Amino acid sequence: MHRLDPARDHVIGLYRIVIGFLFACHGLKTLFGVLGAKAPAAVGAWPGWWAAVIQLVCGALVCLGLGTRAAAILGSGSMAFAYFTAHLPDGLLPIQNGGEAATLFCWSLLVVAFVGPGRFALGNLPALQRTSEPARARVTA
Repeated sequence: MHRLDPARDHVIGLYRIVIGFLFACHGLKTLFGVLGAKAPAAVGAWPGWWAAVIQLVCGALVCLGLGTRAAAILGSGSMAFAYFTAHLPDGLLPIQNGGEAATLFCWSLLVVAFVGPGRFALGNLPALQRTSEPARARVTA
């Protein structure tokens, strides 16, 4: 299993990108009635429209790796809220009440919040620039 360790940060980064992209698509679907939606949510309607805004914004931030942990926590919490308010009244288990997506997004985003952004995150760029500048200065001196 130690052979997989070198790829860890890359896989975490790819996982974050995929989860963020799918979460943003979920928001796009609800907000604009695209990607197979029957109709867009009414602007300002509680909680659907607001949840879709959170999904779109947090999904985009997670996908890009900007403010990843905060966006993932907010997105995870919104999916927990969705599960307990919209799905749980229809049955206990996600398979019974149609809450599979809410459950998967909730836990997937929670993992991202705890593990961090991994590779390919735009939020890592300032740190890379700060650490590479002294190295360049030493080489030219």
